[in-house]
Amino acid sequence: MLQQKVKVEFPECLYFLFKPTRYKVAYGGRGSGKSWGFARALLVQASERPLRVLCTREVQKSIKDSVHRLLCDQIAAMGLGNFFEILETEIRGKNGSSFNFSGLSNQTSESIKSFEGVDVCWCEEAQSISKKSWDTLIPTIRKADSEIWISFNPGMDTDETYLRFVASPPPDAEVHQINYHDNPWFPDVLEKERLHCKMTNAEDYKQIWDGKCRTTIDGAIYADEFGEAVRTGRITNVPYDPKLKVHTVWDLGWNDSMTIILAQKAWAEVRIIDYIEESHKTLDWYVTELQKRRFNWGRDYLPHDGEHKDFKTGRTAADILRAFGRKVSIVPKLPIETGIKAARMAIPMTVFDKEKTSRLQECLKRYRRAINKTTNEPDAPLHDEFSHGADCFRYFSIVADGFSNDDDAVFLYSTPAQTEDY
Repeated sequence: MLQQKVKVEFPECLYFLFKPTRYKVAYGGRGSGKSWGFARALLVQASERPLRVLCTREVQKSIKDSVHRLLCDQIAAMGLGNFFEILETEIRGKNGSSFNFSGLSNQTSESIKSFEGVDVCWCEEAQSISKKSWDTLIPTIRKADSEIWISFNPGMDTDETYLRFVASPPPDAEVHQINYHDNPWFPDVLEKERLHCKMTNAEDYKQIWDGKCRTTIDGAIYADEFGEAVRTGRITNVPYDPKLKVHTVWDLGWNDSMTIILAQKAWAEVRIIDYIEESHKTLDWYVTELQKRRFNWGRDYLPHDGEHKDFKTGRTAADILRAFGRKVSIVPKLPIETGIKAARMAIPMTVFDKEKTSRLQECLKRYRRAINKTTNEPDAPLHDEFSHGADCFRYFSIVADGFSNDDDAVFLYSTPAQTEDY
């Protein structure tokens, strides 16, 4: 135990950090002092009794990515330099307390077992922590009276951390939104930045300073179009209309996701009524899933590789679907950027079922470009877990205008097919 008394300034809004609770959650905008307050509260408690503290985040490539520097600064500011020994990758207290640092994304079921004796796990920048990481971490922090501390600036309202701890918080959780006006030491330099942001970018201000969630990820390719779809009520309940044909658009995959959009067209409006995304499933499995719905079926639109023969069977995806009695058409092969332009034009004409297409919405919200390492400029669209749904919507955008409720209609795209790959 620390022998000397230390006077510590601490914001009132974070007093809940000293109350025994399984989950302690602070979220909000810039300048609120969340991270600063979490660091001070942990150092105070670790000086009063032996604590094993794990400081983690989704990705930590080096100690520079962690809160190690922040804790060191607070140790100095609080006059605790004689009590804590600062090492390159660890901080130790004279009473046996320790602070360790690790990323979550690179943990395996075996390696994460080393966390089992942790008293407090601090998850910083927690908006980036994935469902997989939470599902692995939470049952690992199992010591009696152990706590999980969570601090983050909200990203999107569909982020796993926001859904899990703010939208539907677990039992025994203290959840507090904390913003700049809750920080009694909010600096003048940030106040100038806040006011400038408020005057010049009202949309960013809500997320950066008020701690509100975004409707699309920062830098998303369809940010403006999808944001407008949300604002104009095009994300809603969309019932199946048995008088209209249901057309499907596919993005083929095996190890990567297979995605299927199910849509109906009523005059100029196209309604996406359902969406399927799976992996490691055969085509007959997907056909069975479709037939369970007992819809008034139109055509199945496959990308150009739907006509590529499998070297083992000699059959194409189109052949297999036709053998099941499906009516198959091939989406014209167009450059990626042409498809993106078509998607931007299609979103304002499309209505999405709020519940059944939630995964597709997530893909469109998060579809973004990779950053060129040489120029540091946006490059081609990033290939990640969200790109398959976005690719499927791109194909959908190319053919949706030609959806017909006539049994014999076949859509032909008016722009000549080009040789660039999807």
